[in-house]
Order: sequence, then structure tokens, then C-alpha cells
Amino acid sequence: MKFYIATDHAGLDLKNLTVEMLKAKGHDVVDLGPFDKERVDYPDFAMKVCSHVLEETESHGILICGSGIGMSMAANRHKGIRAALCHDAYTASMARAHNDANVLCFGERVVGPGVAESIVDAWCAGLFEGGRHTGRVAKIEAIKG
Repeated sequence: MKFYIATDHAGLDLKNLTVEMLKAKGHDVVDLGPFDKERVDYPDFAMKVCSHVLEETESHGILICGSGIGMSMAANRHKGIRAALCHDAYTASMARAHNDANVLCFGERVVGPGVAESIVDAWCAGLFEGGRHTGRVAKIEAIKG
């Protein structure tokens, strides 16, 4: 899988670990920053990842901040992005299977490295089930803000 990944200053350590973990598992990873702990605004980095995911529809995004909440809110403002805030492998699996999520969000202050790895593994193993979920995803896409 190809991933675009970014964070804000509060998720830098977990982003770096996630990048290395994904690469070790053979995934293509593009790290969009930041690369130090200087304060930055998470919407700027959510926009970077979402722009790439929308341009390259077979790719996925990962956004990390302190809680994951801000990143998921910012990402979901982009039409065509279905960002899921996941706290465990189950929510990551369901986000893919039932919601056809294309951006994974989690928080460094919420999950540790081991849980983050299980979340990413479940995400990578998950596939959209389609069927009854297809219409629901279409309804999400039809919402105008």
C-alpha cells in the first residue's frame, strides 16, 4: 500500500515510528512532515495528506496529532476524504470494511507504539465490504456542508 503521512508537533514521535514500521513491512510511505517538534498547525498537514490522497485514489493517508481528533476533523472537511479516528484494531478494521475510509487518524497521547502498530496492521488487512455499505458511503459523499 502507499501511504501519505503527516502529523503536528504533538504526534512527531509516533509518526516517525509509524513510518519506519510501514517501510519495514514493505509499504510505500511518503512523509509530509513536520520533521521537528516546533509548533505547527494540524490543519495545514491534514490538507497536505488529503490533497495527495484525493489525487492518487489508490493511496491512503495517516494523520497523527495529540488526540487524533483535530486531524480527523480537519481531514473530513475535504470532499472525498473519509477519515476515521481509530483507537484500536477493531475500529480500524470497521473503518475500512464498513466506511471505506481512506485516511486513518490516531493520537500519540492516546495510543502507544504497540497499539498503533495493531491499528495500522488492521487497516492494511481491511477491505471495503461493499454491499449494504455502498449506499451509506454514497450518502456520506453526497452531504454538502
